[in-house]
Amino acid sequence: MTTERFEVQRQIAASPEKIFALLCDPAGHVAIDSSGMLQSAEGEPARGAGDEFVVHMDREALNDYPLGKYDVTVIITKFEQDALIEWTISGQVQPPIRHLYGYRLKAHEGGTLATSYYDWSEIEERYRDAGIFPVIPEAGLRATLGILARNVE
Repeated sequence: MTTERFEVQRQIAASPEKIFALLCDPAGHVAIDSSGMLQSAEGEPARGAGDEFVVHMDREALNDYPLGKYDVTVIITKFEQDALIEWTISGQVQPPIRHLYGYRLKAHEGGTLATSYYDWSEIEERYRDAGIFPVIPEAGLRATLGILARNVE
């Protein structure tokens, strides 16, 4: 584990298929968000790498940068049915920052071992030098896994 990546795990009493379906659904991202930033989403569920959907955000939930309400496009970067989904976002900041979020799912003892990760190792130096990473703390990933479990168990 580097200082540019968080990875947390939780055993969830639901199948990988059920969890993966929620993670592919734009509304599912809003439902499990622990940061309070994701307000709503629109678009079709992801079916493969390259798919996109829009999430309506409100940065005031974190009270760190006065961005107010804005939209981001979620771009799926990795997709393995019922096993792995990863994405980055594109929005107001251009070129895109290139931080990555994802979930790995593995059937395990009556459910799924879910691994959530946040990786900012590929961001450009100008973003790195701004000192704003990680945007989401490791505790936020853990909280999201708890909300995910509550939604699928």
